This record gives sequence, structure tokens and C-alpha cells, in this order.
Amino acid sequence: MSVSRSQCKSTPKKSCTKTPKASVAPSRPRVAPHIAVLPKSGIRDFFDLVSTMKEVISLGIGEPDFTAPWKIREAVIYSLQRGFTHYTSNLGDIKLRRSICRYFEERFGGKYSPETECIVTVGVSEGLDLAARALLEPGDEVLYHEPCYVSYNPTIRMAHGVPVPVLTTAKHDFVVQVEDLEKAVTPKTKLLMLNYPNNPTGAGMTWEDKKKVAEFAIKHDLLVLSDEIYDELSYIPRSPSIATIPGMRERTIVFNGFSKAFAMTGFRIAYAVGPHDLIDAMMKIHQYTMLCAPGLSQFGAIEALDNSADEREAMREEYEQRRNVIVKGFNDLGLKCFMPRGAFYVFPCIKSTGMTSIEFATKLLQEEHVAVIPGSAFGESGEGFVRCAYATAMDEIQEALVRIRKFLVKHKLLK
Repeated sequence: MSVSRSQCKSTPKKSCTKTPKASVAPSRPRVAPHIAVLPKSGIRDFFDLVSTMKEVISLGIGEPDFTAPWKIREAVIYSLQRGFTHYTSNLGDIKLRRSICRYFEERFGGKYSPETECIVTVGVSEGLDLAARALLEPGDEVLYHEPCYVSYNPTIRMAHGVPVPVLTTAKHDFVVQVEDLEKAVTPKTKLLMLNYPNNPTGAGMTWEDKKKVAEFAIKHDLLVLSDEIYDELSYIPRSPSIATIPGMRERTIVFNGFSKAFAMTGFRIAYAVGPHDLIDAMMKIHQYTMLCAPGLSQFGAIEALDNSADEREAMREEYEQRRNVIVKGFNDLGLKCFMPRGAFYVFPCIKSTGMTSIEFATKLLQEEHVAVIPGSAFGESGEGFVRCAYATAMDEIQEALVRIRKFLVKHKLLK
């Protein structure tokens, strides 16, 4: 029987209250399955723990302890004062692209058109993401070497590609071997990702190494994504980019930027150069997502390329001195450490301690307040190692080595 409005007014309020429907669980996942299964960064998870502690010496985050040179900061201030606060071209300010292509030709040997073969991105990570999404179809396989930077595997998976890690070892100075690439390549392989000088190992490729990998890529008709963000931080004679080898220019996209060599991490500015059709495909995605890199950062980048060579070289020389001290320190402690050819990382082996990399890093942090990154954060092949960044002051590096010695003595791992 229906209840009239007048009857409802005289009816106890409780009897007229509608019972809310029980919540119904969604019929399908709210988060895309390929995203839901992605692990969070092992680096960031570890530094959540670091942030809760005081007086920690950090050999963890790969960020220069230098401040961006004053002339770069001054260029940004000047551009702000002049009111240059607007969008740039999707590809990036043409003045910056001209500086990039001129600089690249002088430093790395490749000649590219600033109008059609260069794009300015929000860091190398965005550039790699753009390339992966522009080039991969579902099921395409991507070869990359491990240990590697934490974003490579997820970047491939987010583009619906299939990541295929290829192990590198201390025996070969962590340089990927062509025979191992041959074992991993299949008819489904489309891309090869390279990162030399390398994060996390500090490995670097010689010209002969590059030629061998180039022959492999040409043989199997692979496109190559070459992350060369640390190339300015080389401690062996630098060789030209792999893209300059005959047959490689048309199949290679080179990524570089300003975060490491010019201490401009917070500017979030980088670039990619490569064949017009590949850069154009990347630009399509970039213009619908990022639109353009920050304009103020682009003005700073022009100053970095055109007028900051002395500051760049001074920082590189300081890193080299730190590298020598920390490598000797670890080897003196019985933790065998490969001499890096570039970047600002060492990758000492801690297998002799009997601890896993996570156990070693966690105990070292808790007991001696020294932060290092477990090698397993960079892929399963990184187990048994820890990554230590020497992008920190020399006195802190020396104090960290004292504390690590104390830790090893305490656990009866060093006499």
C-alpha cells in the first residue's frame, strides 16, 4: 500500500527513512592490471626509511651535490624578469634546439637538424617513455642490460612491450656482451636499450664495444634507444655516440640532458635526437601530454650548453677524485669494487658478507647511519652488490668509509 505525503508527516520519522543500498564492489578492476602489478621504485622505498632518521650520510640518491652554476641560474632569472613565461614550440625553443644540435655535433659527433630531428623533453625519463609508446606494439620485445636504472623495465611494460633483461657481470666490467644479446634476441625483438656510462654500475663502453653492439643491432634490424645522460661524466677517453657508426644513425635515438653534467636535476630538462620520423612520432605524444618542457628551464639549458663548459669540467674532475677515493676505500675493506669508467656510482660486491643486498643496506643504515642502495633494486642480477653514489662531499665519503669499516668489524667481517 502506498503512503501519502500527509500520512508520512504523521508517521514516525524512522519508518519513512529510506534504507541506503549496500555498497557494491566494482565489477572490474579500477586500476589497469598492467599498472597494478608494477612494483614501486626500490630506491624511493628505501629512502622513505632514510627520511625518518637523523645524521645519515647518504651515498644513495643519484643527484649532484653541486648547485647549478650561477650563470645558468642567472639566465633563468633574467628570462623571468623579461617576462618569458609562455609556452614554447612542442619540440622546444628553436634557440635551444640549435644549441643542442651544435653541441651534440661538437661533443658526440652526430649531425642533426634542429628543425626536424631534435625534441626537448621533461628529463630523459620522459624521452624514453615517449619513444617506447611511439615505437612499441603489444608483444614487441625490448632487450636491455641489467643491472639497470629502475625505470627501464616499467617503461617498457607501460608501453605494452615485453622487457627482456640481459645480464652483465663484473667479469666483463658490466659491459653487455654480444653473445648474451644473441641468446636473448627473437623475431619479436624490436628495440635495444643501452645506458653507458651506466647507472648503477659506472660501466662505460669503449669504441670497440660500441661497434660490436652496432653490428648486432644492424644484423637483427633493431631500433636502438641510447641513454647517454652520463656521457659528459666519463673518466676514460670519450668515444663518439653509437649513432655515428655507419648504419646506426637511421635506427638510433640518442637521449641526453642537463641533470647530471650541469647539476640541473630540478630543472627537469633533457633532449632526444634521431631520425625525423621517430622524433615526429614522439612529438605527437609529447604535445598531447607534456605540451612542452618548462620554458624557464629551456633558457637555463641554452646557457649551460653555450657558456658553461668550464663549470661542467670542474665538476667532472671533482667526481673523478671522489671516485678514486671511494673505490680504493671499498677494496681496502675487502669489498671488491670495479673501477667505474663514468657516471658517479660505484657498485661494490658484498657477497663476502653473507648478507643479501637489502639486509646489508638496511643494517648499515640502522647501525651506522650510512645509506646505500640494495643492488637488487636494479634488477635481480644486482643482488650481491650495493650502489653508492659519490655525488656527495669528499669528507662525507671518507666518514662513510670509516663507518662502513666499523660496521664490518662489528659483524666480524673485517679484522
